Amino acid sequence: MPRIAVVAIGGNSLIKDKEHRTVSDQYEAVRETCRHISKLVDVGYETVITHGNGPQVGFILMRSELARKKLHTIPIDSADADTQGAIGYNIQMALGNEFRERGIKKEVVTVVTQVVVDRNDEAFKNPTKPIGPFYTKEQAAENEKRFGWNIIEDAGRGYRRVVPSPIPQKIVELDAIETLIKDGFVVVAVGGGGIPVVEEDGRLKGVKAVIDKDYASSLLARKIKAELFLISTSIEKVYLNFNTPQMKAIDTMKVAEAEEYLFQGHFAEGSMAPKIRASISFLRAGGKEAIITTPKKIEDAVRGITGTRIVP
Repeated sequence: MPRIAVVAIGGNSLIKDKEHRTVSDQYEAVRETCRHISKLVDVGYETVITHGNGPQVGFILMRSELARKKLHTIPIDSADADTQGAIGYNIQMALGNEFRERGIKKEVVTVVTQVVVDRNDEAFKNPTKPIGPFYTKEQAAENEKRFGWNIIEDAGRGYRRVVPSPIPQKIVELDAIETLIKDGFVVVAVGGGGIPVVEEDGRLKGVKAVIDKDYASSLLARKIKAELFLISTSIEKVYLNFNTPQMKAIDTMKVAEAEEYLFQGHFAEGSMAPKIRASISFLRAGGKEAIITTPKKIEDAVRGITGTRIVP
């Protein structure tokens, strides 16, 4: 059996700051991230890449709202699919170019992935998933009034729109993903958590939501029996008491410790909490280790030099 690593790239980590949000800026961020991901091949991993899409879906939906007097609006599930294609394309190009430059005979392919959720999931009554850019309090209030959005304060970083985020239940294209891995492809899958669909009378139907990419990535990692689950985000390590004078970095923690820290409220919802829960689920199902770090520290983290490592 090959050693499989699932690498989850955060949607926010593809945007360096509010001055670098264009498509070309995001491609440059992807290119830098792919340079580091390519090094997983050097340590013997077959690699599956997933990615967030919260900011990108938010941009698409805002364009849709602003243009609604001229054009039809875009449903959230279609925006999910759009971002899978666009971000997947950027990853394919950037990682493919990196492989060619380094003489690595690997091809990259994106699978536009549907993920089944429960129509009765409580998330549809309680939107919690942040999407789009950060706003000031005044901007948030204006958008809430203008567009009817649900808005929350996001982990001390500003205000953002939130949408339903149901728990992923099943990956529709799982067999195709597994076949591609066995054939040696680097696969980009469950982008943005996958396109949320529900099953009705034997048919699939898209729903208005954005699945948390960490939960969907964890589900995928469990189903393909990955050895490593690596979450690439905007900080090098996980912290206790984040953004306080008592802030303390965590190098390694066991699952039981991670669960206790969650219970104590150290990890913010919509930010670090889903990453910790996703890592716990992966390890409880037999995974060997989960790592959380920044893109540029991926190689060092895999070698045990930095990052936060969560173990059974």
